[in-house]
Amino acid sequence: MTLTVGMLARKYGLSRSTLLYYDSIGLLSPADHEKGSYRVYQPEDEKKLEQICLYRKAGLPLKHIEKILNSPQTEFTNVLKQRFVELNSEISELYEQQKVVAGLLQNTDLLRESRAMTKEIWTSLLQGAGFSEEDMHQWHIRFEKMAPQKHLQFLRQLNIPEDEIENIRKWAGSSS
Repeated sequence: MTLTVGMLARKYGLSRSTLLYYDSIGLLSPADHEKGSYRVYQPEDEKKLEQICLYRKAGLPLKHIEKILNSPQTEFTNVLKQRFVELNSEISELYEQQKVVAGLLQNTDLLRESRAMTKEIWTSLLQGAGFSEEDMHQWHIRFEKMAPQKHLQFLRQLNIPEDEIENIRKWAGSSS
């Protein structure tokens, strides 16, 4: 079934001008133009728009989406891995902003209500489970020996600064 610009825009919750812009930059050009220069989108155009919408939902800029759509699978992987790194950085920055806001409100308990797992929350959970400082130290050593990359990822998810992560990994037995 073919769709006009307006029909396709409505179907995907986009403005007509968005689709016209995508056409102007060559991201999504309709396969056909009907008489009177109406743009007509074919099912393969709609599939491409579905991909574009998904990549936009992932926060990718249009220039990266175009790269993905017009390049081999390796570019797809590279672009998405880079976006994942960017997201981790953004999450850390947002967490820092949360700490500042909680400090300005003089209510650090707000941090416990946030969805983010922090070093402080994790430590208090372990202490609540009966872990001593030595138990926690041993836990890190075992985690580092069993799965160093997973340990690194976990420490980063706790929003621990990189220099502190490096110190934890050093005393836990890692050279990296």
